[in-house]
Amino acid sequence: MGPGRLSRALLLHCRRALGAARCPLKPPYGRSLGAAAAFRLCAPQRPPDGRAGGRGRWKGAAGAGRDDDNNDDDEDEEEEEEGDEDEEDDAELEELLGPSPLGPQFGAHRVAVVHPAVRWGPKKPLLTTAELQMAEAVALVDTLQNWTVLDKIIIPTKNPDKKFVFGKGNFEALTERIKKLPHVTAVFLNVERISSVTKKELEDAWGVKVFDRYTVVLHIFRCNARTKEAKLQIALAEIPLLRSNLKTEVSHLDQQRGGSRYIMGSGETFMETQNRLLREKELKIRNALEKLRKKRSLLRTQRRKREFPIISVMGYTNCGKTTLIKALTGDAGIQPRDQLFATLDITAHAGYLPSHMAVIYVDTIGFLSELPHNLVESFSATLEEVAYSDLIVHVRDITHPETILQKASVLSVLKDLNLPSHLLESMVEVHNKVDLIESYQPTEENALAISALHGHGLEELKEEIEKKILKATGKKILTITVNLQGPQLSWLYKESAVQEVDVMPDDGTARVKVIISNSAFGKYRNLFPNSKFFVS
Repeated sequence: MGPGRLSRALLLHCRRALGAARCPLKPPYGRSLGAAAAFRLCAPQRPPDGRAGGRGRWKGAAGAGRDDDNNDDDEDEEEEEEGDEDEEDDAELEELLGPSPLGPQFGAHRVAVVHPAVRWGPKKPLLTTAELQMAEAVALVDTLQNWTVLDKIIIPTKNPDKKFVFGKGNFEALTERIKKLPHVTAVFLNVERISSVTKKELEDAWGVKVFDRYTVVLHIFRCNARTKEAKLQIALAEIPLLRSNLKTEVSHLDQQRGGSRYIMGSGETFMETQNRLLREKELKIRNALEKLRKKRSLLRTQRRKREFPIISVMGYTNCGKTTLIKALTGDAGIQPRDQLFATLDITAHAGYLPSHMAVIYVDTIGFLSELPHNLVESFSATLEEVAYSDLIVHVRDITHPETILQKASVLSVLKDLNLPSHLLESMVEVHNKVDLIESYQPTEENALAISALHGHGLEELKEEIEKKILKATGKKILTITVNLQGPQLSWLYKESAVQEVDVMPDDGTARVKVIISNSAFGKYRNLFPNSKFFVS
């Protein structure tokens, strides 16, 4: 099988195995494989300086067993059936994926970023500073097109959870400063969540919209979402905000009208009606996500049958995950962006390890400190895919001043996902961007120093990944003696990754070094019981 056939085989496989509206960001990139895809797959590039085995290894690496027209017809029929199902799903989800009720408040904004700095007491953050937290808040705002930072304000507070966040004197000084800003339209208060009561009080005092981290991050997610699954998860994450806004709206109406009113003799107040509609919407979203989860579970089973090892690349947002995958796969079509949450829809990219074993690298959503629990919970359907990986690669931006805090944030979320213990124990830690630090040496045990942008340390990383994948998947590296007059060599090219062929012309045999799965090796021994082999 030539490289063209392998690329098509991998592409068709990953469309099924991994599954395949956007707001303006700075700037939008990327394409989706369509409504059916929870992932985007880029086919692998041809391995460089191929060794013995040539065309056969390409076929074997993909795990392809047959190459006939009937299979192509079956694949086309399956694609048509999937397309019909997708059309039905799209019709059902059209209402759920309509314009967000929260959308209008997120137009162009001139923003004052306010950070409540807890400098003492039990709520004082560790491993960071107020200045670094402010820098991250500004980066969030800069991610959004037509949002401009007018001012950055750090004000001390002992308890950011109280009604006005700050003490009376600091609050009055802050209010005066905000009102003096030219053409300010919003304040980004850099706290996880503020209550609907606090939000209303602050907006009344400052005369502008007030956003917290939850609403800003959710809006970034909304702008980055491309697949229907991501959009559903965002719609689910909006429900708490809609409930909070509803309470404020009803309270305001009650003050104007002097109490609740029943609707059209239904026996329901406005509040009860809206809450019921929100509950119904939430149930529909959860059911739709469950349907997608079941479909992905079925496709995951197909993926396991084809035995492609899956490597999840994870890390804090903007740590260089996408750049690393581009370097590992050689896929020129990947476009990394220097932007928070540039990757939201999980993407998959096929590549090769040093042995020419085909693997799939999964680019996951980035993490963030103080990411609200409801937001993480809403994206559990996406993050659960990590639990079915064969290996996790944790990428760290080692140049970031908060790199230790970022590591802690990522590990905290991973533990909350209840991943299998073997995945956490075998995780490969990568220190990226070492080209920006002179003579960098990792202090953590077993961490690998790389520069994804310049290619430094990538060969060592690939070798470490291969070692961990072989252990995780139970694949073997064997040297098998075959008779050149028989079918063994052709069979091995189909069912394994052939690394080397050492021909011995005197006796008409060859020693073939292969990477082979346990199931394929079992088939080989049943077919060729007299063949000799030894572990390489």
